[in-house]
Formats: sequence, C-alpha cells, structure tokens
Amino acid sequence: MRVLVLNGVNLGRLGSREPAVYGATTHAELAEHLVGTGRGLGLEVEVRQTDVESELIGWLHEAGDHSIPVVMNPGAWSHYSYAIADAAREVDQLIEVHISNIHAREPFRRHSVISPVARGVIAGLGLAGYDFALAAIAADTDVKGL
Repeated sequence: MRVLVLNGVNLGRLGSREPAVYGATTHAELAEHLVGTGRGLGLEVEVRQTDVESELIGWLHEAGDHSIPVVMNPGAWSHYSYAIADAAREVDQLIEVHISNIHAREPFRRHSVISPVARGVIAGLGLAGYDFALAAIAADTDVKGL
C-alpha cells in the first residue's frame, strides 16, 4: 500500500530549527527512516515537504483522487489554513502528526483546523509519532475507536 507522509511549512528545517523542541534529526534523516519503517510494515512510503501551501493542497488532492492514505504534519498551517483543511477532507485516511505537544505550547498552537477532518491525531511523541501513524495505517486500525 502506498502512503504519503506530507510535511508542511518549516519542517524542512528539522535538525536546525529549535532542536530543543523538534530534535536534532534532519528532514532527510526522518524521510529515510520513514521509508524504512514503512517497508517493514509492508507500506510504500513517500515523504514530501513544502513551504508552499498550494503545493501541499495539490498533494492532498492527489491522495484524495487516488485513495492514498496520508500522514500529515502541516506545521503552523494546522492552526489557520482552512484551504488545507478542506483539501484534507477529501482524503479517506489521514492522520495528523505533531512532533511537539501543541496543547502545551503557546495558545495559538493549541487549536488545529485539521484535527476535525483527520482520522486521528498524534501530538507530543516526537518523531515516533510518525512511526505510530504508519503502524496504524498498516494495521488499518480504526483510530477513532481507540
């Protein structure tokens, strides 16, 4: 099964941007890890990152049109991009991931417009959150029922 891992704004700066919050792992290292993790779960994982909102929307349309599951960390777009939320609504199986616990951070980060359209949300578990999301997709777990 093909799965897209879509990372939004500023996530290409992993490893150098606020390492105390996001860790020292680079986006390239994360991508390599997730492809390997996916392979071990029987998934074909493709990792993409963009700082261009319309590009992320296009990828969500692609996933929706082809019934491709998505693991997505929209970054700051989580908090205000209704355009991304609308595009995400078209994806049958979308899990929202946040590296940090957005609920323990600044007030503006505590709300996500993506969460209501996601099948599940994983926040605050570091990069392992991506692994858990891939495992849920591989197991076809009903995340809402957990």
